[in-house]
Amino acid sequence: MSCPICGKDAADGFRPFCSKRCADVDLGRWLNGAYFVPAEAPEELEEAAQDLARAPSGPH
Repeated sequence: MSCPICGKDAADGFRPFCSKRCADVDLGRWLNGAYFVPAEAPEELEEAAQDLARAPSGPH
């Protein structure tokens, strides 16, 4: 298996990546929005946001 970031062989400790650096590059891409999982429909996002707003905020 090759690293999806640089193409080198994957290392056992970092699979599917070759190194911590490539794993961190991938994480950074997720965190800055370069990667995303699309929603089925925009309405689902609005409904989920409303559900979160109505949910209790945890123990008081």
